[in-house]
Amino acid sequence: MAHTSPKPLHYRELSVFCSQMSLMLSAGISAMEAVSILREGLEDPGAQAILGQVSDSLEAGESLFAALSAPEGAFPRYFLDMTDTGERAGQLDAVFSSLADYYSRQDALSRNIRSAVAYPLVMIAMMLAVILVLVIQVMPIFRQVYAQLGTEMNRFSAGVLDLGAWLSRYSLAFLILACALVLALLWLTKTASGKRRLAVLSRRLPGIRQITRATALSRFADGMAITLRSGLDTDESLELAGRVTESPELRDKIEACRQQASQGTDLGTAFRENGLFSGLAGKMVSVGILSGSLDTVLAQVAEQYAEEASQRINRAVARLGPTLAALLSVLVGIILLSVMLPLMGIMSNIG
Repeated sequence: MAHTSPKPLHYRELSVFCSQMSLMLSAGISAMEAVSILREGLEDPGAQAILGQVSDSLEAGESLFAALSAPEGAFPRYFLDMTDTGERAGQLDAVFSSLADYYSRQDALSRNIRSAVAYPLVMIAMMLAVILVLVIQVMPIFRQVYAQLGTEMNRFSAGVLDLGAWLSRYSLAFLILACALVLALLWLTKTASGKRRLAVLSRRLPGIRQITRATALSRFADGMAITLRSGLDTDESLELAGRVTESPELRDKIEACRQQASQGTDLGTAFRENGLFSGLAGKMVSVGILSGSLDTVLAQVAEQYAEEASQRINRAVARLGPTLAALLSVLVGIILLSVMLPLMGIMSNIG
């Protein structure tokens, strides 16, 4: 039976799936039974359809990796690679447990980024709405007042009023433009090609570039921790973990580290020479290599970079909110004072 392409699962859905699979596999329940149980407990039709395809493949005798690959595009490539690794090593429960933690952290990080983007957009929309109401609806009333008093508005106020009349005249065009901007924003945030373009833009903006770098390093360190914990060697771990990041610059550094490590260079030295980890994180990685606990240390490094990204986001939002509010107040104040002060002067002369 032909299946339509399913909608990819989100980080939150992947985290819940991995967590429940880990618990059931640890309890001795087979993968086929575990998937069937999870499918029955779902309410979302899309997720039910995905697990239905997985269940059908398992019943046909395929491996869990092949079954999860059946609903094409539903599960990330990295998730599938790690499932294949865990299945071959007989450590599926441990791999799913690690993936559950990984996708839980990525979900939290993604929510922070979305909230950081949404807040200024809402503030800007409110600013534009208030200013448009003032220019289009309120300013014409003042023109009538000035006309009744037998005088004219000053040049600035008249210019603002003319702007309002112009905006009102072409309101349909501006409405179409606003709809186009909303559609462009949805394309950037909801489609794969749009997300790639947004990632390129974010790497070029100074304030956002540091957040993007911390996020990418967190994902890479987390991926390395999981792969090493699953028993893979350094070369395989670098290859799989490198797929997690969308940053071409970071992928190049990871590949350079992989090439050096394959030629016998110490992994810590390769990391330092390619500028992958620096400062405290670099020292922690070196200690982890010497002590033989690199997977544990990398998990801690991943948490540190995720926390750094969250802190940078929170600081940016904390600065942006008052700035936008102050800007709105200044603009509204300038517009109102441009008509109120001359009007007060006229009224005082009449008195």
